[in-house]
Amino acid sequence: MDLKLTAEDEAFRREVRDFVRSAVPADMARRTRRGGHTPKADLQAWNRILYDKGWVAPHWPREYGGTGWSALRIHIFEEECAAADAPFLSYFGLRLIGPLLYTFGSPRQKELHLGPILRGDVFWCQGFSEPGSGSDLASVRTTAARDGDDYVINGQKIWTTEAHYADKMFCLARTNPDVPPQKGGLSILMFDMNQPGVTVRPIVTIDEGHSVNEVFLDNVRVPAVDLLGEAGQGWTYAKFLLGNERVSNAQVPRSRRDLQLLRARAEAPDASGARLVDNPDIRQRLAQLEIDLAALEWSVLRVLASPEGERTQASASGLKITGSEIQQRISELAYDLLGPLGVPFYGEDDVAGDLPGFASPDVPGVAARQLFLRAASIYAGSNEIQRTIIAKQVFSL
Repeated sequence: MDLKLTAEDEAFRREVRDFVRSAVPADMARRTRRGGHTPKADLQAWNRILYDKGWVAPHWPREYGGTGWSALRIHIFEEECAAADAPFLSYFGLRLIGPLLYTFGSPRQKELHLGPILRGDVFWCQGFSEPGSGSDLASVRTTAARDGDDYVINGQKIWTTEAHYADKMFCLARTNPDVPPQKGGLSILMFDMNQPGVTVRPIVTIDEGHSVNEVFLDNVRVPAVDLLGEAGQGWTYAKFLLGNERVSNAQVPRSRRDLQLLRARAEAPDASGARLVDNPDIRQRLAQLEIDLAALEWSVLRVLASPEGERTQASASGLKITGSEIQQRISELAYDLLGPLGVPFYGEDDVAGDLPGFASPDVPGVAARQLFLRAASIYAGSNEIQRTIIAKQVFSL
């Protein structure tokens, strides 16, 4: 594919850059730059700004509210959003359940859910992982038993990101315990989080942030019309979702912005005029990250520009592996560059700009981000599982 920008693409980049940089509130950009967990109010506000502009779901088909942009222009848009320190929108609605609905949902389900997702009126969470059933989704134990016009759900989900924000969950459950999961035993059901039987408990992670939760489902009644698509197709739908999630988790625009900030810090002279970038080891690590990120960027664009039927689980897995490892390497280098300044740890609610002695106001977020990103090679399917997928699909091992 030809990735050279045309004059029209360059004009498009300028249009996006001018709008995004003027539209992102300064306090929102500062919170994003620090790297903490994005507050719900910021997610809602930025979602509304992009919705009003018509740019909130550029990857959706035009008939469902998308923009009709090419894969390259979507990448340009996301790159400019990251460069302006705009928050990364909650992807459970826009990136996961939204595409699943417009691809497999009934006309009623599309009409009921797509509009609120686009407007940011309704937040979703994903009920997939369970205690003992994370990377191996075929072993989920949550059940959904048919009872008249309803399903009754019982089970437990864990590591459920944004469940404390969410209005609704799309939940993977066993609807036919007598059939193997890959052969029709699983389905996806959608339900309100504020109904009886749903209990959300926070999990505070090592970075002292709260983004994930455990969710208990006790006799939760869900109307049968809220079973997504067809009964027994949960395994097919889950694979569709995970492919989208793993490409998104490559996180090229965010990594490029983080690396840009890191290089600027390394090139800034200290009081004596010395620069960290003059250290050959640091210079080599920066250069290698630039090279690896550029290679990942081209790979992501190649996958996104290919016809959907030609995309494989293996390609999505490869992007997820490389993207998560680059994120970790960038955060580790940032931590190393700060030296003693990287040791103090401050929670996401602390005001970095009021702390004396730091090189820049985003420094106190470096330690938290470095700790949080240890999980990048685990969530959305561990990198070990991704390598197994590649071994099976590509090398027939």
